[in-house]
Amino acid sequence: MKKIISLLLCVCLTAGLLGMSAAAQTKPELRFGEDRKFTVLHLTDTQDDAAVAHELADFIEKAIATAQPDLIVLTGDIVENSRVGDLTTDDEPLREGVTANEYEHTLANAKKAVEQIFAPLEASGIPYAVTQGNNDYSSEVTNEDWLAIYASYPNCITFDESNDSEGKIDTYFEILASDSNEAAFGLWMLDNGKGFTAEQAEWMRNYETEDVPSIVFAHIPTDDVGNLFESCMPWQDGAFISDGGCYRLNPELAYGHAEIAATPGTTTDDFRLWKEKNVIGAFFGHEHTCGYTGTFDGITMGLTYGCQFAKSGPYGMRTLTLSEDGTFDTDLYTYEKGTFTLQTDAPYNDGAQGFEKVINSIFNFFKCLFMSLVYALKL
Repeated sequence: MKKIISLLLCVCLTAGLLGMSAAAQTKPELRFGEDRKFTVLHLTDTQDDAAVAHELADFIEKAIATAQPDLIVLTGDIVENSRVGDLTTDDEPLREGVTANEYEHTLANAKKAVEQIFAPLEASGIPYAVTQGNNDYSSEVTNEDWLAIYASYPNCITFDESNDSEGKIDTYFEILASDSNEAAFGLWMLDNGKGFTAEQAEWMRNYETEDVPSIVFAHIPTDDVGNLFESCMPWQDGAFISDGGCYRLNPELAYGHAEIAATPGTTTDDFRLWKEKNVIGAFFGHEHTCGYTGTFDGITMGLTYGCQFAKSGPYGMRTLTLSEDGTFDTDLYTYEKGTFTLQTDAPYNDGAQGFEKVINSIFNFFKCLFMSLVYALKL
C-alpha cells in the first residue's frame, strides 16, 4: 500500500513539475530593462512557402540587428496559401503557396516554410510571438496544428488563452516593471485573420489587466484607421484613389505612405473595447505596401510594411520603444537593397518648392486620373 501511495505521489509531483514547466514556456517573463525601456520589433506578412525568398533571412537578421529588440512580433500571413508566383526571388518560380491537394502535404509544406522563416528568429535567442493572418487561414492548416508548430520552437511564445469556440489564437502578455513583479505594460496578440468575434471580445473585456497601458497587435487593420485620412483633391500631395474617392493621410494626424484608405469617420466596437482596456496603440499588417502612423482619440495606430519578396515593395519594419512610465514611441523603417532606412515624420514631399511643387501636383493629378480609370474598369 505504501508503495502504491509513493507511486501516486511521484506521478502527481511529476505532473505538477511538468505543468509548471509548461506554464513557464507559455508565459515567459517579459520585463523592462534597467533603463526602464522595452523594445518591440514588429514584422508582418512574410507570406512565403516551402521555398522561401532568397532575401528573407537577411531581411530578418538585419531587422533584428537594427532594432535590438526585447521581443519580436509577427502579425500574420506567415505563409502564402496559393497563387501564381515570381520568377526570380526563390527556387520555385511560377509557384507560391503551401496549399496542396492532400492535407498532410499542405501541413508538411507549412512546417517547412515556418522552419526557414523562424530560423533567424530562433538564432537570435529573442522571444517572439505570432498572430494569425487571413492567408494562414486560407492555407487550411488548422489552428490546432498551427499551435503545435509554434510550440515546437523554443523561443516562440505564442499560445491560446481565449479558448473561444472557433479556436482563435489570442494571448495577453504582461511586461513587468524593472524593479518589481508588478505589471507595467500589456501586449494583446489578437487573431482577426478570419474576423474578430464576440467571444474574443468578451474574453478581452473580462481579462484582468490591472488597467495598465497596452498595445494591440493584429493582422487586419480595423476601419478605425480611416480616421487618419482625409478627403482631398487629386493634385494634392499624397493623394490617391481608394474605394472610389480621393484621399490622403491627414497631415495633422498622421505620416507615412498609404495606397489604400478606409473611410474617415468610423468608430468600431473594437476601438471602443480598446478604450475600455486602456489600449494606447494598435498596429497591423495585411496591406503590404502601406506604412504609416497616426493618432486618433488617444490611440496611436499604424500599418507596417510587409516583407513578402514575391510581391513588389516597399518593404519594411516597425520598432516600438515602450517606457515604464506608460508611454511609447514608434518608428517605421523601409528596406531596400539590404539596408533599412528610417522613415521620416514628414507626411509628404513638403520640401518641394516652386516649379518642383507644380510638377508634383501635375503628376499627382494624372496618377489619380489613371487610378480612377482603373477603379471604374473593375466595377
